[in-house]
Amino acid sequence: MPFFSSYDGTVLAYHVAGDGAPVVCLPGGPTDSAYLGDLGGLSAHRQVIRLDLRGTGRSAVPEDPGSYRCDRLVGDVEALRERLGLDRLDLLAHCAGANPAVQYASRHPERVGKLVLVTPSVRAVGLTIEGGLRLETARLRRHEPWFPEAFAALEAIVEGRQVTEDAVNAVAPFSYGRWDEAAQAHHAALEERRAPEVMAAFGAEGAFDPDATRAALGRFPAPVLLLAGEVDLGAPPRTVAEFAGLFPDAEFVVQPGAGHNPWVDDAERFVRSVVGFLERTGNDGPVVTVCTGTA
Repeated sequence: MPFFSSYDGTVLAYHVAGDGAPVVCLPGGPTDSAYLGDLGGLSAHRQVIRLDLRGTGRSAVPEDPGSYRCDRLVGDVEALRERLGLDRLDLLAHCAGANPAVQYASRHPERVGKLVLVTPSVRAVGLTIEGGLRLETARLRRHEPWFPEAFAALEAIVEGRQVTEDAVNAVAPFSYGRWDEAAQAHHAALEERRAPEVMAAFGAEGAFDPDATRAALGRFPAPVLLLAGEVDLGAPPRTVAEFAGLFPDAEFVVQPGAGHNPWVDDAERFVRSVVGFLERTGNDGPVVTVCTGTA
């Protein structure tokens, strides 16, 4: 497993699978990168490089816990680009990874070839997902056997009546298009890798400057793909479409029947959408995939 030193000397680890133009993945939670796997078979088309965020997986714990803050993770992406010897990166971000991804794009637009945002968090750009929209999206699953308990827990969370561990676990089925054994195993593995300290510091004061980021993205020259899951509460399609409107050159795609982890729900369709976008728009440079998971 290769390692490199980031801007502050913290040693970070990354994992490599497949051949072709590299795709670097920043995981969600924030947590380590194992839950991403190879993003449903993306490694058959691209070299998938998964970065373990500082303080997670095989990466070292930094001396300064404040460096877990989202805007400071941008420096790790740039350090990885330099380590790989790449002039330009394409970025693919999952959920909370969209936050450092768009911050990186706003600071280093000349270093980005393409940007793919998968079920993205919207914190860095200051969009709001109303509770009513989450409930409306959840009702699309009303015929599922687990729906009554999950929806009751969701209502409690949205209304601020109950944000307990049991309630959070009860709404887990909404993150997947099918709450089958594969989805349950994926969710359990993801939960085991949560890093509470990293998560707490990720959105600390100063992490986001939505006005500045939105202004920079309005000038962002590279093509962008925003992919939403049809039944995703974390990043409802309506909100992802609004996010797409912030860019001069963006495509918006909804994956049918998918939740928050679309490569788990339908790997073939997911990979087809991502690879099709990268190939359709051309690929002047390698691809960095930034993937994280907290909305």
